[in-house]
Amino acid sequence: MSTEDWSDEDWGDEPDAPAIPVPANVTEALAQIEAAADPAKAPEMAAYHKAPRRYLGTPVPAIDTLTRAWRAGLTVDDRLNLADALWQTDIHEARIAAARLLTQARIRPDDDVWALIQSWVPQFDAWAIADHACKAGEKRIMADLSRLDTVERWTQSPLVWQRRAALVITLPLTKLNFPKPDEVAARERVLGWAASYVPDRDWFIQKAIGWWLRDLSKHNAVRTARFLDEHGAGMKAFARKEAALYLPK
Repeated sequence: MSTEDWSDEDWGDEPDAPAIPVPANVTEALAQIEAAADPAKAPEMAAYHKAPRRYLGTPVPAIDTLTRAWRAGLTVDDRLNLADALWQTDIHEARIAAARLLTQARIRPDDDVWALIQSWVPQFDAWAIADHACKAGEKRIMADLSRLDTVERWTQSPLVWQRRAALVITLPLTKLNFPKPDEVAARERVLGWAASYVPDRDWFIQKAIGWWLRDLSKHNAVRTARFLDEHGAGMKAFARKEAALYLPK
């Protein structure tokens, strides 16, 4: 691994990576994922997530253990190639592993990582895979807020999961106690998207609005309350309730 790819802090989330063989290809990676599976859980997972694809029954903590070890032993290019190949299998756990391979705050350079994550977004069809991919993507957003220009185009997509992703991938903006001016502007920009979503009756869109506002309320209750004063009447009751969960009664 070259020092060009990583800063010293990049190793901060890999302190105890277990002694797991680093896969040489997607076949070896899938074998490790399947070895950690409980096949009896696969039908339950398929029924729960509802998206029509193969499920192995591997729990997320086991996938995290594997991908943490893989990240420690692969260059950024190798991680990109493996993540791409895992995603293309269309296996539930493989897609989660693909996202987890790219979930790290500091990756340099990261343009190719962002490009790959972007390519996944139009394929979102279930919340779990979408949320894991967005978790990887949010690191790239916070590394370069100009990428919101791309995310803004998702808000006009006919695909509900792509519209939802615009809020989920920007959740770190809700968690800033002392935002810089560009971060304040970015947060206001996303609040504008959320406001434009209010008339959308889709449950997942309403849930995403409530989620974004709920998280923001922990760090800026005044701004959250103002949004609800202006737009709350148009939100579904459950989303409005979730948004106001931590506001003073």
